Amino acid sequence: MSATRKKLVGILALQGDFEAHEKALKTAGADTLQVRTAQQLDRVDALIIPGGESTTMLKLLGYMNLLEPLRSFAATKPVFGTCAGAILLANKVESPNQESLGIIDMTIERNAYGRQIDSRVAEVDYEGRPFEAVFIRAPIIRKTGPGVRVLAEYQGTPVLIEQGKHLASTFHPELTGDSRVHSLFLSKI
Repeated sequence: MSATRKKLVGILALQGDFEAHEKALKTAGADTLQVRTAQQLDRVDALIIPGGESTTMLKLLGYMNLLEPLRSFAATKPVFGTCAGAILLANKVESPNQESLGIIDMTIERNAYGRQIDSRVAEVDYEGRPFEAVFIRAPIIRKTGPGVRVLAEYQGTPVLIEQGKHLASTFHPELTGDSRVHSLFLSKI
């Protein structure tokens, strides 16, 4: 009798609060691996790109030769981007325009809610129940394509979306004790 292997979820560990994602994933029932190389990326069933600073992350991804491996990975496996990770998943980034991975059909505006001092905790409706959403210098999803499904909104704009096997949130679900969003991501593996 063979034991069922837990889902191995990678967390891009170049910048951002990847340890908080690790804790949330373990609460949701997954094994984790901090990913810093293409070889580590090859070992995981799914990947989370955490918040941080998107231009810095792009530079690090280029330096570590991870841009193309990430695009190839996303063609067959689930990716979840939070805050700066969501910016990297977009096919169009504004304010200012920048390169991205082009994985989710959305236009996203960087730091659209304001500066660090404008960060906030707000309640959003997710799955018919309140969810505490932590916004830190958060982007705003300005436009979504026809294949994108909005799962939660804040002030009339999408804050949690999915397209096929991929998820993006403009808030930080890893900073709350609620693992529903991470559980949703695990269900995509």
